[in-house]
Amino acid sequence: MGEPIISVEGLCYNYGKLVAVDDISFNVEKGQIFSFLGPNGAGKTTTINLLITLLPIQKGKVTIAGFDVTKEQDSVRRSIGVVFQDQRLDRDLTVWETLDFHGRIYNLPKNVRRPRIDELIELVELTEKRNEFAKNLSGGMKRRLEIARGLLTRPQILFLDEPTIGLDTQTRRRIWSYIKKVKTEGVTIFLTTHYMDEADQNSDAICIIDKGKIIANGSSESLKNSLGQDQIHLQTDNDEKATQLIKDVTGINQIRSSPEGLILHLKENAHLIPKLIDILKNGGVEIRSVNLIKPTLDDVFIHFTGRGLGDTGQEGYGSKH
Repeated sequence: MGEPIISVEGLCYNYGKLVAVDDISFNVEKGQIFSFLGPNGAGKTTTINLLITLLPIQKGKVTIAGFDVTKEQDSVRRSIGVVFQDQRLDRDLTVWETLDFHGRIYNLPKNVRRPRIDELIELVELTEKRNEFAKNLSGGMKRRLEIARGLLTRPQILFLDEPTIGLDTQTRRRIWSYIKKVKTEGVTIFLTTHYMDEADQNSDAICIIDKGKIIANGSSESLKNSLGQDQIHLQTDNDEKATQLIKDVTGINQIRSSPEGLILHLKENAHLIPKLIDILKNGGVEIRSVNLIKPTLDDVFIHFTGRGLGDTGQEGYGSKH
């Protein structure tokens, strides 16, 4: 593995006596979709603002694409694209004008800017709306335009803060298809989202922050496996007999009865389904259905934070000790 494209070491940020980011460290590898998750007020927004140079670094070291965020801010800004959670479009510019204006700000020469604008308008499927004013676009179209704008300068890293918030399921899927296309071109995606299914299905790496501290870091699979709480849901023609037959099987923590049948809580990485089928079959119990239920990313999140992703906190956690 090469040098990380984002490196964060010992990052701290206080608002007066309030601690918003409390000595965090993590790396993002080039070409990853990296999801940065946390309840409201956990320190996500402050962290992102530090990474994209909107807030000054008080303590710690951050490098973006090899550039020191404290000393080389202009180079950092040239290396990144940002799509903010709040829409920041000029209502009275057309789709094409929005992109052209952005390209001019970044001093992209006309011969580079114009073909790139056409290419991006096509990518986000706004060709028929190229001369439409931003104020007349739907929420999903505005989001797609913002993603195109974020990509105009060919950034190495694209920061997406809640890119699909408030969008319907079909539009969310469409946005994700663009994000994945962008990833295939080697762009690293740094993402915050309140949709756990998105983070679960699309992330190469996940980092969970709560009360200003990193509390979990890894792939979605490794984080789910770390809970060691797989369940088997079992329906039989005789649950009482089935319970007697399997109650002493190594790897089962607990057996519970429910209206839907038996629920077996397993120890970590217990691969028991074939064994259970054999025991029950040989014991004369008919199995009607058997399902392995793995922990979800929601379970992981609640396990580590004690609350759901949408729960509100306050950005800042008391005096620094």
